[in-house]
Amino acid sequence: MRNSFTNILRALYVVRVLARYDALFLVDDMDQVPLPLKIVRRIVPLFAFGRPVDKSLRRGERLALALQALGPSFIKLGQALSVRADLMGEEITQDLGNLRDKLPPFPFEEAKKTVEREFGRPLDEIYTSFDEKPIAAASIAQVHFAEIEEMATIVDEKGEERQEPFRRKVAVKILRPDIEKAFERDLQLFFWIADLVERFQPDFRRLRPRKIVEILEQSVSLEMDLRMEAAAASEMAENFEGDPEFSVPAIDWERTGQRVMTQGRVEGISLSNREALREADIDFEKLSAIVIRVFLHQVLRDGFFHADMHHGNLFVTPEGKLIAVDFGIMGRMDMETRLFMAEMLYAFLTGDYRRAAEVHFEAGYVPKGKSLDAFTQACRSIGEPILGKPVNEISIGRLLIQLFQITETFEMETQPQLLLLQKTMVTAEGVAHSLNNNVNFWEVSYPTVEEWMRENMGPEARIAQIVNDGMSFARKLPSLVSRADRILTRMEEEAHEADLNKLKRARLDHRGLGPVYFICGLAAGISATVLYLLS
Repeated sequence: MRNSFTNILRALYVVRVLARYDALFLVDDMDQVPLPLKIVRRIVPLFAFGRPVDKSLRRGERLALALQALGPSFIKLGQALSVRADLMGEEITQDLGNLRDKLPPFPFEEAKKTVEREFGRPLDEIYTSFDEKPIAAASIAQVHFAEIEEMATIVDEKGEERQEPFRRKVAVKILRPDIEKAFERDLQLFFWIADLVERFQPDFRRLRPRKIVEILEQSVSLEMDLRMEAAAASEMAENFEGDPEFSVPAIDWERTGQRVMTQGRVEGISLSNREALREADIDFEKLSAIVIRVFLHQVLRDGFFHADMHHGNLFVTPEGKLIAVDFGIMGRMDMETRLFMAEMLYAFLTGDYRRAAEVHFEAGYVPKGKSLDAFTQACRSIGEPILGKPVNEISIGRLLIQLFQITETFEMETQPQLLLLQKTMVTAEGVAHSLNNNVNFWEVSYPTVEEWMRENMGPEARIAQIVNDGMSFARKLPSLVSRADRILTRMEEEAHEADLNKLKRARLDHRGLGPVYFICGLAAGISATVLYLLS
């Protein structure tokens, strides 16, 4: 009861802020509005004091401003909703996609306390120097520049080695004080609202509003343990080790904990600073192509991608190498999903709408009871407007947005991993186009996609899969035979307890399992033959 009362008070405050920014259209758009909510909708705006919002702003822009005013939890909620074009509409989600969690910094004394509490030592023992003014402040953490002293091996003119100290520049990310409590309070409210929506808006159940909050809760819990972000950065650094076009700053694990993360400082120019990029004579055309290739490598090759690839998180070195930071939001895609994406997109681009529809059914994304022919027609309605267009005018992100917009008609359940991919793809495309308006997305991506499809969907990949399946089956043969013997033994024991006649019949059944042994042996033989032919 107490939680419900607290949630009601908090909800009233939220509605008041939404009213101040003229963003209560969310309630107005509902088909069935409970009577108490109708009353609140009419009364609360009367008490929404404050400077009037600019009425010329789009609905999504007003909503983004309101969420920003409500604080960190609501900023994260807005970012989560920015991938839900099926729920919010394309225009609103695009505006929410521009929502950046830039907030006022917390005091240096709080940052110092957090670092010293995390490592149990004074700040000046951990870092040689530490800038009091943060370089960036976001909803969950802020970043300070610092330096640490390390020993370097120096080789003199005679070829002799010696150790000398040097200062390494680092960036230190520190969680906001009591951020966990703030998120816990607001997440309780989000769950409460999601349950109300599912109760009073049955049509919204397939959109799984509670699932949205659960995903948000999981994402935030990972972001609030900076060791997880450090691990993500480390994994991506391994994936791109030795890559000439992309790298990730190294993690200093000795100075990384749950609330503090230290990594190498980026010596480069932010992609958001266009003027500085021009002054550095950066090749915009080449850089835009690198952004696309790096993104495709992350998604297709690794199945592990940076899910927040906006301009502020990307830097370029004077040599033209791309560097990413902020690994709090990451996406993963298993091989099955990657194969689905590749085949579905290929079907769209070749005009094979029947196949585009079939892969959705095969993946289980569309309920079996729905019409394949009708879904094929829906796919055609998306594909025809882009078919025949110059490839540089085709946006893969826009194609995915339109595809997800037909989900309501066919009762497709939301696929979180695809929604996150769609959002990231739109962002990456946007970054590439901002650098080079004439970038030919498909021309740049074709070699990367072609190589991946050949390796994972071509004849060689299919033979390798047969071999792997055969090897896997062969490894299971001993346990299968053993299990068959155990079943037979149990059958004989049960038959013996009944009568001798049943025992005889059970022994005859033993001969009936001969085909099982034959199939097992045949599979092992096929596996061995394939291995021999490939060797």
